[in-house]
Amino acid sequence: MKSIWLASVAAFVFPVAMPIAASAQTAATKTAAADRGDSNEIVVTATRRAQLLSDVPIAVSAVSAEQLQNSGGTDIRQLNQLAPSLLVSTATNEANGAARIRGIGTVGENPGLESSVAVFIDGVYRSRTGVGLTDLGPIESIEVLRGPQGTLFGRNASAGLLNITTAKPKFEFGGQGELSYGNFNNIRAMGSLTGPLTEKIAFRIDGVYHKRDGYLKDVISGRELANNDRFLLRGQLLLKPTDDLSIRLIADYNQKNEECCGAVYISPTQNLSKDASGNLIFSPNNLKPIIQSLGGVVPEATDGSRYARLAAITPGRSYDQRTRDWGVSAEINADLGGVNLTSITAYREFKNTGAQDGDFNSLDILYRTAAVRKFQTFTQELRLQGTAFDDRLDFLVGGFFANEKLTNTDDLKYGKDAERFGNCLFSLAFGGPALVNTADTSCFNRTAAALSPSGTVRGLAGLSPLGAGGFDPRGGYANMAAAIGFVPPAGANLFNGTGVNDVFLQKGTNYAFFTHNVISLVPDKLLLTLGARYTHDQKKLDTTFNHSNVFCAALRATALVGLAGIPCAINGTSGPGFASSAPGATRSEEKLTGTAVLSFKPTDEILTYASFSRGYKAGGYNLDTAALAPAAPSAFDLQFSPEIVNAYEIGLKLDFRQFKLNAALFYESFRDFQLNLFNGTNFQVTNIESCKDDLGGRDTDATAGNSACAAGRLKDGVVSKGLELEAYIYPARDITVSAGLTYAKTAYRTNLTGTNGSPLGTALFQLPGRQLSNAPEYVATTSFAWTPQISEKYSTLFYIDARYQSAINTGSDLDFEKIQPGFALVNARIGLYGPARKWGIELWAQNLFDVTYQQIAADAPAQGSGTTRGVQNGIQASANQLYITFPAEPRTYGVTVRTKF
Repeated sequence: MKSIWLASVAAFVFPVAMPIAASAQTAATKTAAADRGDSNEIVVTATRRAQLLSDVPIAVSAVSAEQLQNSGGTDIRQLNQLAPSLLVSTATNEANGAARIRGIGTVGENPGLESSVAVFIDGVYRSRTGVGLTDLGPIESIEVLRGPQGTLFGRNASAGLLNITTAKPKFEFGGQGELSYGNFNNIRAMGSLTGPLTEKIAFRIDGVYHKRDGYLKDVISGRELANNDRFLLRGQLLLKPTDDLSIRLIADYNQKNEECCGAVYISPTQNLSKDASGNLIFSPNNLKPIIQSLGGVVPEATDGSRYARLAAITPGRSYDQRTRDWGVSAEINADLGGVNLTSITAYREFKNTGAQDGDFNSLDILYRTAAVRKFQTFTQELRLQGTAFDDRLDFLVGGFFANEKLTNTDDLKYGKDAERFGNCLFSLAFGGPALVNTADTSCFNRTAAALSPSGTVRGLAGLSPLGAGGFDPRGGYANMAAAIGFVPPAGANLFNGTGVNDVFLQKGTNYAFFTHNVISLVPDKLLLTLGARYTHDQKKLDTTFNHSNVFCAALRATALVGLAGIPCAINGTSGPGFASSAPGATRSEEKLTGTAVLSFKPTDEILTYASFSRGYKAGGYNLDTAALAPAAPSAFDLQFSPEIVNAYEIGLKLDFRQFKLNAALFYESFRDFQLNLFNGTNFQVTNIESCKDDLGGRDTDATAGNSACAAGRLKDGVVSKGLELEAYIYPARDITVSAGLTYAKTAYRTNLTGTNGSPLGTALFQLPGRQLSNAPEYVATTSFAWTPQISEKYSTLFYIDARYQSAINTGSDLDFEKIQPGFALVNARIGLYGPARKWGIELWAQNLFDVTYQQIAADAPAQGSGTTRGVQNGIQASANQLYITFPAEPRTYGVTVRTKF
């Protein structure tokens, strides 16, 4: 309460802000560029000071509104084509999007983890990357800051930051509109109106409507998935009572009602084993025919592709997503005479309600009807900025406060086919296909089972008891229940229809003080930048668990616990939950981070710099009951530690008017890297560290569970190092060429351990020494824009851009089967415009060559086990795991008409 009171008082006493100074700096910067004959200047405000990009001693990519529009971008995903060090992707839900910079990011599926890459829109922090994954409407600019951030913006980030500025109100009346139509019945309409209300008040209204059919087809119902149905409204007022004071008020609301996102099976589906000589043997998958015999469908590609854009959804299930996101903010700017004071106050509310066919299969095994994720966030940022000592010191000091309430609910349940499907998995596991008979209620071939020497097999088949209590002709789990004396409370079904109804309520308070100071050691030549940040973060967790799956708990208490796979896929032993007063349910942490940069400008055209930064991402709670210990669950089971990064960078920037080049060598080392792993049904979170001692390979084989490291012998577990190049070329009038190249070796170290040196989980045996998931080693981007004037009245546009990225593994556990080979994406646009571009018409194509590629891959839930490397290394005797993936968009094309006045 004291922190809230202090922040409120500060907001009252200092209701002023910075953009007046920024506008003045921008004008001065552009004037200086014009004086030296440079009409191709790129001005950024990444350091909270309007500067030419070539004068900023940090690694930052600048994307203008025109660039994003030409590339066809309506949200931050399109930045992939223009910023080579950035990768934005989505999977089960667009609200779960993830951004990665230099290969480092946070899997967005688990809201308990904060984003490694922070997103700011108009100075306001968005709680997670996916929360900011919405139609942006008209923008002014986007800046991609690479490396840890914490001394310039209110919220800190360990890997980078996206700074998005939307179009502002103007004191000149005007407007614009556009209408697009394309394949998949793609319709997008956008309109804006701005102008003065009085001499001192201007307004702006933006509206966007977007509707498009899906590009995935459900082979069961015939309907389409991965569609768009969304709109955005944003209203702004700009008040300028005096020349020294401006106030920008923003209110926005956006809504999505879509069915997203379906998954498809990766082909080929197969079994793996080894012969006596150690050679891999590939054979048809033995699980697929069981699914088909039970009435399920496994759509596969028939043309040799890795997958077809075909999904199979259980009748009555869906992937419906309902998202509501709105907020208000006030940015108040004042020049106090020598210093500028900035205040940004905001409240935002985000809610996503989603259904899911949780097994991604037409059998009814797992499902969700209304899982909810909701953020309610108040933020207050204050900055004081100015110069001193005859401009030898350019200082910035600031404070930040955030109060956030996160509600996360899950209602994962077993479907009506779960028990029978589980029985079939038993028959397959104990005797192979010969023991399977899907026509029998037990799913056992009882004749073959009767000949088995195993009493367990005969008991599961219903031919003899597993123990006292007799047997049930339904076989499988029914006989297991009889053996342990378990009587299901619901009658006939042991666990069909049971599941969880978990509620996680996390209240977070974050406040920080930061400073960023540029010291002119030799004016305009040698500059020293020093920045620091103190952050205090506290989280309180209240939970309520309602688990109706009591069969799992009964099995875990017996000697048959080893057979509890399917019934315990949904954790049924987490207890009633715990309040924030329970041990471990409240955690607080304090961190001091900062940066130091030495830059040298031997000439006006050349800038060199060297920097060190320490970044930080807060620890927290894994909001998934699967992380709780079966016996005596505790809030401590859910905790994970903060992520710390030490980053070093050497940079060179050249600005020769018609040719600009930015280069950076970087090395980043992450301690307690926060890994979020999906195991098919649940999320596991662990901190990744490395041991200074040789673990003898125990972290790479079946003994991964014994890879503990002694206290005091830990070091950073993830390293990202590489080279970045970005060039802007203006070879002739009306021609702009850009090119970028990123080489990033972003990999786990060897001798890995888990949190605090605990053993690395066995499922993570493939991590040591390998590149992180969704971290391409090479990325190259390029764009070409030609805007010739073809007469006094008419002009044209010829635009093309391309992105090539090398192979990536799209699964957090790095299964070989989840590798996406390298590929290139190309977008193109041509346009014709009338006088003063008052109107225009454009033809465009995204993914011009219709490249098929995947974003995220995962184990198909409860559908097999094992992986290629597990069989190769002798960890697993065989593998029959089925895999699913979330494909990216195919080729889209269409026409856009524009007008403005």
